[in-house]
Amino acid sequence: MPDLIALTRRIFLRLGLFALAFPLQAQASLPHDSSVPGGVAVIPLGSVASETVAPQSWLGEQPVLVTAERDEWYAVVGLPLSIEPGPHQLRVKIGDATTMKDFMVNSKDYPEQHIVLKDKSKVELSPENEARAVREITHIKELEHHWRATQSIDMSFILPAKGRQSSGFGLRRFFNGEPRSPHAGIDLAVARGTPVRASGRGKVLATGDYFFNGKTIFIDHGDGLITMYCHLDRIGVKPGEKVNKGQRIGRSGMTGRATGPHLHWSVVLNGTMVDPDLFLPRRR
Repeated sequence: MPDLIALTRRIFLRLGLFALAFPLQAQASLPHDSSVPGGVAVIPLGSVASETVAPQSWLGEQPVLVTAERDEWYAVVGLPLSIEPGPHQLRVKIGDATTMKDFMVNSKDYPEQHIVLKDKSKVELSPENEARAVREITHIKELEHHWRATQSIDMSFILPAKGRQSSGFGLRRFFNGEPRSPHAGIDLAVARGTPVRASGRGKVLATGDYFFNGKTIFIDHGDGLITMYCHLDRIGVKPGEKVNKGQRIGRSGMTGRATGPHLHWSVVLNGTMVDPDLFLPRRR
């Protein structure tokens, strides 16, 4: 019996050391693979057992999230809406060796959305508002490229509020007949004051009140995965605060450029906006 107990202890010790060498990230829950502009390409990189350290990958110069699931390494690549369909390459470093991994981006057509705003100052900007918007967009772009390395990441998101999806990702938008940037998130039609909850575990990266986005919260989930919650009536968290999935972080509103109360939710991956629906369970 003592020999059996000692053997069991040695096995558990080895398993523990294995877990430290190979952070399997059991909570990874890969997003749905959709290799299209605005989508997410889930690219296998090889067996966990064959590597002593996690691979690294880049799309251009932007680092890409790499995680392990079911004993395989995967690069989880956010694809910009502006990316050209066709063949592309991911730079991958495994140990001391760097290689290029080919993958294909397929085409996708997004519908149009025409919005009429009674407040023309949100469309035809004054010089002061235009200068403010430019400063804020620059700041938001910096936040979108934030990178915090982590060994445990939960990509299995929940909807941050209960409500009907009123606008989908990628819509080609026209405000008062003028073309604007595609819709870089999803809108949930909810009443003002509806509780807004963190879609996943993470740390509050920043909060602010922006000309277009209104009161906004940015949550950093690690390895370049960030969520944004916009047009809030109230912000209930502070930068640096850790939050859990489902934790209340604020209340919905219609601040910023909004035609009515709703929640705009965006997901950022390796510095680019991607379709949030890809991180949600499939709805049947």
